Amino acid sequence: MAIRFTIGRRIGTGFSTLIGLTIVAFVLTLSTVSESKKKTEEVVDQVAPSVAALKEYNFLLQRSQTLISKWYYSKNVNDNGREELLKLIQTDYPAKCKDIRELSKSWKSNDELKAWKFIVRKTDELFMIYQQEIMTPLNSLESYEDVSIYFLAKDALDNSEESLKSIYAHLGKLIDSKQKTAETVRDEMFSSFNFLERFVKYLGIILVVGGIFVAFFTVRSIVNPVQQLKKMLLSMGLGILPKERIDYRTDEIGEMGGALNSLIESMESTTEFAKQTGSGNFDASYKPLSDHDSLGLALVKMRDDLAENERFLEQKVVERTEEVVRQKEEIQNKNGELEILYKQVTDSIHYAKRIQEAILPPPALFDQLLPNSFVLYKPKDIVSGDFYWLDKKGDSVYFAAVDCTGHGVPGAFMSIVGSNLLKDAVNNTDLYAPAEIMDKLNEGVASTLHVGITEKQTKDGMDMTLCALDLKKLKLQFAAAFNPLYIIRDGELIQHKADKFPVGAFIGETRKFTNNTIELKKGDMVYIFSDGYADQFGGPKGKKFMAGNFRNLLLDASKLPANEQRHKLNETIESWRGGLEQVDDILIIGIKI
Repeated sequence: MAIRFTIGRRIGTGFSTLIGLTIVAFVLTLSTVSESKKKTEEVVDQVAPSVAALKEYNFLLQRSQTLISKWYYSKNVNDNGREELLKLIQTDYPAKCKDIRELSKSWKSNDELKAWKFIVRKTDELFMIYQQEIMTPLNSLESYEDVSIYFLAKDALDNSEESLKSIYAHLGKLIDSKQKTAETVRDEMFSSFNFLERFVKYLGIILVVGGIFVAFFTVRSIVNPVQQLKKMLLSMGLGILPKERIDYRTDEIGEMGGALNSLIESMESTTEFAKQTGSGNFDASYKPLSDHDSLGLALVKMRDDLAENERFLEQKVVERTEEVVRQKEEIQNKNGELEILYKQVTDSIHYAKRIQEAILPPPALFDQLLPNSFVLYKPKDIVSGDFYWLDKKGDSVYFAAVDCTGHGVPGAFMSIVGSNLLKDAVNNTDLYAPAEIMDKLNEGVASTLHVGITEKQTKDGMDMTLCALDLKKLKLQFAAAFNPLYIIRDGELIQHKADKFPVGAFIGETRKFTNNTIELKKGDMVYIFSDGYADQFGGPKGKKFMAGNFRNLLLDASKLPANEQRHKLNETIESWRGGLEQVDDILIIGIKI
């Protein structure tokens, strides 16, 4: 007779196997703990030097910041700090990068490697700014006396400080990350593995003793739970559903297979009813297996609820459809109103543009009074806050480039006020000097805008350059508010500075403008302009064009005829701007003597 493999025997065999596996796990765990401890010591030896090297790198950046500031503010070109900075950039920095690069080969975090590559790239860019825009330009006492060089270097120094903040932030995070790794590996992991080693030893002993006890206890106590489970499975024939099923077997559990099979058969009708209900057939008939058939009773209630919900949802769909149609009609009406309003506003601004263009000097007047000249005029919006002006008085031709406060419609209003006041000051007074005319214009703007009544009104004014050109005597008089005047003579650009206060937007005591006189030569190029060209953002990094680049561009363009100069300046700024928005009105006037 074959031996019956009962539940008790199966459990006994299972626990015996568990004991054997526990012993194996005990041995393997001890071996793993010892090996992990060795690996942890190795990692700690690699992480600590990385932290120290990164801190030295941070100190190197701090020294570079101190030395470059000293280079900019100290005019002593023989200062030892300059040699120290050169050595730092050319020798110390590459050596430190090499050390950290070797240490980084053992780093396992991709985020740390990416952070280190970012720091090196940004540091390379920073030192390039130091060398190209500060150290090289400021290499002599004469370069410190050149205001344009000194101011450009100041911009570079400010930009470098922003770059340093970014580098310090990423470097700080990287140092913190490596320190946390070092502290975690050094302090916590050693403690954890030492504890785990002791714990595993005791756990192994407990598992062996406990496994033997559990195996013995389970073999003796399994019969009663199986008999109780048998009664629960037999009750499934009444429709009280269990959470799981048990397959037929040749032991005690097999005795319950018949009850389970009969339950499956009885549930076939329940499943069919659920399918009919789910497909929308709410008239399908179904009778629960008994008064205790929780599933059957729930299905009947679900059928009734679904039928009621379907009727309710159909009504809601009708109501929502009507509401959507009504809202759609309202939106269409509002869109029509907005389109009409937008057209009215746009038409008004375009009409304002025609009015503004009417006050500008026509091309024929330029051809008559300044035949060898050009005007580059690019409003930011439909109307502009910049305007140019041209007229003749006596033996002199008067021309001006004016930049009013703001742009768009507010700037256009100011340009009309400024143009009328300028025309009145030239044609209806006996004033000839540009400075006197601008003083008169200053009074007119203050009077027209009621300067002094409110604090806000004192901010409305104009930056401008006004010139009086006597072509017979080759003499040029000019006065300027903020915007300078450039003359290119024999391939050299000469900058004539402006007064550092605007027309009309003053606070406090009124100041007088300075009248300047320049003796010209045949072939000179005279340029006046607003600040919109140099302030335009663009290029590969989205930065300003800058006044230095603008001067270099004028030097290059001055060799061309006037019309070609205008074309070159327009193509250059459009290429620089790319897809970015124009930030301000642009105005440049060039006259060849």
